[in-house]
Formats: sequence, C-alpha cells, structure tokens
Amino acid sequence: MKLSKAFILVASLLVPAMAQAASSSDNKDNELKQKISDMLGVEVSTIQPSPISGLQQVLTDRGVLYITEDGSKLIHGNVYDLNNRMKNLTEAALAGPRIEMLKPLEKDMLVYKAKNEKHVVTVFTDVDCGYCRKLHNQMAEYNDLGITVRYLAYPRAGIPSANADEMQAVWCAKDPLQAMTDAKAGKNIKAASCDIDIAKQYRLGMSFGINGTPAIILEDGSMIPGYQPPENLLQAIESR
Repeated sequence: MKLSKAFILVASLLVPAMAQAASSSDNKDNELKQKISDMLGVEVSTIQPSPISGLQQVLTDRGVLYITEDGSKLIHGNVYDLNNRMKNLTEAALAGPRIEMLKPLEKDMLVYKAKNEKHVVTVFTDVDCGYCRKLHNQMAEYNDLGITVRYLAYPRAGIPSANADEMQAVWCAKDPLQAMTDAKAGKNIKAASCDIDIAKQYRLGMSFGINGTPAIILEDGSMIPGYQPPENLLQAIESR
C-alpha cells in the first residue's frame, strides 16, 4: 500500500515535468522551423534527430537540410554511412515521407499499367527531356516486365513556363496517355485547361530533392535519378 502511494507521488511529480519538457522541445522546434522558413523561403515539415550527433534533420519542401541544435549553423548535402556500403542516409530519410506525399496526387497520375503487374514506379517526367522520351518509347518493355509506370509532371523550365503549359495541355487532353506519347514524339498538343495542378506536381518533385528528369520513385519511396533501361530497372526494384 505504501509502495503504491509512493509510486503515485513520484508519478504526480514526473508527469508535469515531462509535459513541460515536451512543450519546451516543441517550442524550440517551432522557433527553428520559423527561422529556417524566414531565412531560406522553404516550408519545413518536420525536425528530428539526424544520424549525426549534434545535428537535427530538417525535412522541407526542397529536400533535407541539417541544422545544429542551437540553430546557428546549417548544412545542405548528403550524409553517407561509411560502415554500411556508403548508404545515402539523406536519401533514406526521404523514402518513407515520399510514399505518403505521393498518395494525394495518385488521382492525377498518368498511368501506363502492366497487364501482369508486379511493380509500380512513379516517374517525374518532362515532355522535352531526351531521356524521358527514351524511357517513354520503351513503355511496352517496362509493362511486359510487369512494371506499371505512373507519370507526374516535372517541367524542367519551372513554373510558369511554356514547358509547364505544354505539360498542362497533355494532362488536360481528352486522351492524356496518347497526348503524352504525341508530345514526346515532338508533336504540338492543343492548349487546354482543367483542374489538374501541374505546379503542385512540380513542387512535390522539388520536395523530393529532384533536380533532373526522369526521376524514378520506387515502391519503397527510394529514388533513382535518371533513365534506367527496362531490365536494369527491374533488377533495381527486385534488389531492394
């Protein structure tokens, strides 16, 4: 009985202290978020401990940043694990969030579905990119290997641009899949408007750390930058 009373007393003292510590931590994170946002013009999603002691990992709409705990120093770049085959820890930090961030845009994706679907990849593409065109020309080969390809727009010329307008026309066409094929063959696509938000797709790509096309997002959220031949892509997927 005495032990129970002692436990209750200790708990009554610890709970407020823990709540105060958590509140202090939240306030500090909020201050860091605001500071980074104000100075860099980026939107901060989360701040959490990084693989490096003394650094916080910051997920933003422009990728991952690292900041010292006192908020005075910032690092932009990749962190690699020398003891784990040079694993890119920065890329790994983005994998999980990417899966969740893709979901709201699934309804807007242009999907080239494999009949015997085994894998699904999401490709950020540009209609004028040479390697994007090469990938598209081999779509039947990807599909034959059981790979469904889903497209999102990443106009390399940015937003706004004639490049972005062209991709808007593709997504708003009566037959977007055929319009994509035509656009990548160099044909002009008649301008059209609809409620598809190409800018939103582009911003999502930027938050993923994309700076070129094609950029391929695998089922686990990891990203392969650049073109991959069908057999190579299948090997990369199945080696995860």
